[in-house]
Amino acid sequence: MVGPTADVALVRLLIADVNATDPLFTDDQIVSFLTLEGGVKRAAAAALETIARSELLLSKKITTQDLSVDGPAVAAELRLQAKALRDQARQDTDDVVGGADAWAISVADFDPNAAYRVAW
Repeated sequence: MVGPTADVALVRLLIADVNATDPLFTDDQIVSFLTLEGGVKRAAAAALETIARSELLLSKKITTQDLSVDGPAVAAELRLQAKALRDQARQDTDDVVGGADAWAISVADFDPNAAYRVAW
């Protein structure tokens, strides 16, 4: 499967939004992330950051009797996941031919006479 529907499904997979009956985001919202961010991993990162902001605003840090909810810790972890996805997306871009690091290798010019030169 290729195209916008596949991209929406990939974003959902990366952000663990896999509940078909009660998704976190609508398809239109995910398409908006894809449009704004220009790629699946970057769109997933933006979605995770949106979830993190929501978690931070709604959950806060609450402790009652034997129940404890730490919204800021969850939000921090979601932001770390978003950063990891952005780093992966940047590396994916760099790894193409002509990218910033192009697989972290360089091509040296071949000199067939190099073995015959004396460096004294």
